[in-house]
Order: sequence, then C-alpha cells, then structure tokens
Amino acid sequence: MILASTFSKSGSYFALTDDSKRLILFRTKPWQCLSVRTVVRRCTALTFMASEEKLLVADKSGDVYSFSVVEPQGCGKLELGHLSMLLDVAVSPDDRYVLTADRDEKIRVSWAAAPHSIESFCLGHTEFVSRIFVVPDHPELLLSSSGDRTLRLWEYRSGQELHCCHLTSLREPAEPWADKRFATSRITYWCQEGCVALLCDCIPVVYIFQLDAHRQQLGYRQQLAFQHRVWDIAFEEGQGLWVLQDCREAPLALCRPVDGWWQAVPENAALKKVSACLRGNWAMLEGAAGVDVGFSGLYKATFDNVTAYLRKKEERLQKRRQNPPPGPNGQAKKTKPGEASLRCSS
Repeated sequence: MILASTFSKSGSYFALTDDSKRLILFRTKPWQCLSVRTVVRRCTALTFMASEEKLLVADKSGDVYSFSVVEPQGCGKLELGHLSMLLDVAVSPDDRYVLTADRDEKIRVSWAAAPHSIESFCLGHTEFVSRIFVVPDHPELLLSSSGDRTLRLWEYRSGQELHCCHLTSLREPAEPWADKRFATSRITYWCQEGCVALLCDCIPVVYIFQLDAHRQQLGYRQQLAFQHRVWDIAFEEGQGLWVLQDCREAPLALCRPVDGWWQAVPENAALKKVSACLRGNWAMLEGAAGVDVGFSGLYKATFDNVTAYLRKKEERLQKRRQNPPPGPNGQAKKTKPGEASLRCSS
C-alpha cells in the first residue's frame, strides 16, 4: 500500500513510499525508475526541496531524513527530529527553511542548512496538525489544518498567527456529518485566482476559501458537496479544480468558477480521456485510494476520573447507611441521633 507520494516542483521527478518501508524514485520524462531505497521507519509525508537535489522523508517516530536525487543510490541522512509523530513536512520556496508538523499540535520552522537551529514555532492548534502548505506566490505565508477543525494562516518566520477559520461554523446542523470529528487531508492552492481548497478525511465536502494576502486573511466562499467519498483534489493552472472520487462511472470531476460560483463543468475531451484511463485501472486505484487516512486514532483521549470517583464514593456511603457494620458483640452498631450527619460533615 502506498503511504505517501509527491512530484517535484518542475514535475521531472516523482517519489512514493509504501508500507514495506521502500522509497521509490522515478524520473517522469520519460518515466524511469531511478532507485528503490529503504527507509528506517514507515513514512507519513515526503517532499522535494525546491532545487530538486534532495527529497525529505518524515516518519512516524518524528524524524526527517534526506535522500539525494542527484545520487539515487545514496543512503538517507538524518536531518532533524521531534518527540512526537510527524504528520507533514514542507520547505520554503527558497529552500531556506524546513517546516514540520507533528501530533502534539506544533509546527516547527527549522533552518535547512542547520536543522538543529530553530527559527520559530507556530503554536495555536489544540489538536494534531494534519497538513501544512507554504503559499507559492506569497512565500512568507503558511496554511495549516488540524484535528481541531480549523484552517489557520501564519507568518511562519515569526510564528505569528494571522487568521483562523473554524470549519464547524461553516456547516449546517442538518447535515449528516455535522457532529463528526474530521481533519483536513489535503490543502491545495490556485495561484491564478488565489483560491484555497480543503479536503477533509471523512466528509464528502470540499471547502473553498479566498486568500487575501494584502489583508492577511482568508475569506470563505463556498463548499462543494459530492455524492461519493472524495479521495483527492488538485488545482491545475488554466483548468480549475480536479476532484477524484469513489465512483467508477464518474471517477473524476472538474470544477471552475462561473460568475463567481464554483461548479462542475460539462464533460470535455480531457476529462473523458483521464476518466477512461482511471476506469481501466480501477481495481488498483480503489485498493490504494480507498484506504482510510487514519486520523481518527490521533485525537486526544479524555477521561473524567473525578465524576466516576464521586459516584462510586456515594454508592459506598449508601450501602453503609443501609447496612451498618456489626458492633463488638456481632450486632449492628447503633448510631446516636445526629451521629451520621456529624460523620458525613467531617
């Protein structure tokens, strides 16, 4: 099973990791497998450096390893580590900073040349940070999402939070998934319109936001609802938003803004061609994309031990009042009037 995959910025390279701890690197022009290497632990996220000379791999133990693209057979090098599971990794467009998100609500900004040097922390989420995304045409800005069901905008070098959107306030109470806990599994961005699209892991909805970089805030525009589970989304410049869904008859949808309102466009030649290819490989696609992301096991567990203790204590006191303990001669000890209340008050 594929755990994570990514293309390089130019699209010249593609990499993936699977549950057998393999890191597989491809060249895309033409398609050619360059190497199959072994990672130390199962991977959670990976990304290419902007220079495309190295590939960063984040794993479940909280470590980030770098693998050379120039030397495809080279071993991995440990770059940095967290005390918690890493869920995502990103780099700044100038390759100066490595950004990492972990299960313990933190986003760390480290120097790429010296990863032990920490530039800042972006703190504010109250659950695990599921995804982070550096805005390409505004490289000082970072988008992050979390199990706390928020989308946040940061100036990551200073760690300053600029804006926070609560996704729960955007849903209707009558929706069947209104009470579900969810986290964002994909953040994608369209430079042409400054649009941000969010895909959540267990609800068939894609949220659309407008980024106002000048005001440093996010504006909610609309949500796209689908009849089937959405596996992935991606913007294509000049085209719109591609939506991959769990439906063999219509596995792919293309959405564009029409009069300021996003909607699915009629089937065109490109859509027909790609959909036919997906249907021809549906068994493989369904097996790989149909697996749950697994965010449900990352939420904090809460226990109300005090309430349970007080309830059990009251039950013991009730039993003692109903069945007083025997006295020295085997008879039930008689209590004087008012003695029980004095004992309870003490």
